[in-house]
Amino acid sequence: MMKKKNFAKLKEGLAKILFLIAACVSILAVVLICLFLFANGIPAIGEVGLFKFLTGEVWRPGNDIYGILPMIVGSLYITAGAILFGVPIGILTAIYLSRFASRPVARLLNPAVELLAGIPSVVYGFFGLVVIVPVLGSSILTASILLGIMILPTIITVSKSALDAVPQHYYEGALALGATHERSVFKIMFPAARSGVMAAVVLGIGRAIGETMAVMMVAGNQPRITGNIFEGIRTLTTNIVLEMGYATDLHREVLIATALVLFVFILIINLSFSALKRRSEKV
Repeated sequence: MMKKKNFAKLKEGLAKILFLIAACVSILAVVLICLFLFANGIPAIGEVGLFKFLTGEVWRPGNDIYGILPMIVGSLYITAGAILFGVPIGILTAIYLSRFASRPVARLLNPAVELLAGIPSVVYGFFGLVVIVPVLGSSILTASILLGIMILPTIITVSKSALDAVPQHYYEGALALGATHERSVFKIMFPAARSGVMAAVVLGIGRAIGETMAVMMVAGNQPRITGNIFEGIRTLTTNIVLEMGYATDLHREVLIATALVLFVFILIINLSFSALKRRSEKV
């Protein structure tokens, strides 16, 4: 009996050590990425000038002119468009699958959503290039629609998990008080799952702002500022991919600095989500 207890304690201790190592490796990876970006990006920003780098509207590496404002605006445009297209559809689909769909329908749709998550981004890009681009052209609208489709699996899966995790007695209590099924879901269940739904939206935004291949194939890749959704633009990620293969010296360092700006964007998004989550928990 003692041997079994000692063996169980040994397994538990080994499991704790294994999990600790995995956590440390993850933290170390993030720290190394941060060190690389800051060590290589900050000197380039200092040489170009922070104001010129962030607010410059001309990107001309051949003349050592590096202004990334068009790429920043392009990333914001496409991400905002993807949010407008993907978030409402994703959340409503999650609500339907969690609380309205019959079992046969759920068995059919759940694997379909998982399949969408497993499709490589380059395949989405080919789909957009062949199906959407001939209709709308290589433009902000095309990239937004395609990214909106790409973030659907993330938003649907995480939101559905959050809704499924809400205790069933919340729903039963609402029905007992005379609420309809729809009112119980939208007024009780959905607010109770708000933090999980917010997490889904943030993950979707992270996927949208960091996507490269699909956007590169349909966005037009033109480093300019435009308010016309039917014109092409370039994002931060596509700017890095398009030019890193042949960039040298300052040009290469500026591209790393562009990655640093993208990293800061994602960090701000995550910090904003954390602040909103804490505020909602207090309320």
